[in-house]
Amino acid sequence: MEMILAVLYREFRIRTTSPVWMFFDLFMPLIYLLMFGVGLDRAMSGGVALFGREMSYQSFFLAGVLSMACFGIAINTSYGFFVDRENGIFYEFLTYPMTRGEFLVGKIVFNCLLAVVQSALTLSVGTLLLDIDIQWRYAGFTVAGIVVGTAGWFFFLTILALRIHRNDIFNTVLNVAYFVLMFASSMFYPVDSMPAWLRTISLMNPLTWHTDVLRFATIGIGNIETILLEAVAFGVFLLVSFWFAVRTLQHAVIR
Repeated sequence: MEMILAVLYREFRIRTTSPVWMFFDLFMPLIYLLMFGVGLDRAMSGGVALFGREMSYQSFFLAGVLSMACFGIAINTSYGFFVDRENGIFYEFLTYPMTRGEFLVGKIVFNCLLAVVQSALTLSVGTLLLDIDIQWRYAGFTVAGIVVGTAGWFFFLTILALRIHRNDIFNTVLNVAYFVLMFASSMFYPVDSMPAWLRTISLMNPLTWHTDVLRFATIGIGNIETILLEAVAFGVFLLVSFWFAVRTLQHAVIR
């Protein structure tokens, strides 16, 4: 536990040394919601119909914004491996008396807390300014979804960051993967409105699972049986990603 707290404190220090970085971490999801949510809500005057209910586009898009924010924090945190490798601190970390799992958990705990704070800001403004009907009784599920989602994507991206040693290749792979994952997900539009081939891909996409769980937790939209299945599937995705990330980290020096 002491080692996890030490790594957590380092992540806190890294984030707080740059007010601009901290501002973007906290307020970018809110800016996305205000820009895309409000803009597309006016373009789609009829709103979105889902599970027999009609809602504004900004209500529908809220879960997509939260899911996108979790992914963004995971990207920033995993990118830190490149910075640490360049200045040598990464290899020094591997000599410290802590397990590889403690190292990974310590790196993500602070960032999960950051994701919860930015989500709270986004939900609060969404309620006050955009009149989104937040289901506050599910707040505990929302927090769990934010934490598990951020950790799951971080462990998955850690595998790529540790296996790809060139910064430019990592960024290229990341941008392509992020575009495909967002395009084939329920982040921007309902899965039912997609062509059959894209809907099939979307249903197997962890970003869809995460977004659907957050949509149910925030505005209460979704089929509970499907949501539970997607939550379990994302939990498996997190555990498998963590296992592969630890194994990759154990061989990081050899590579």
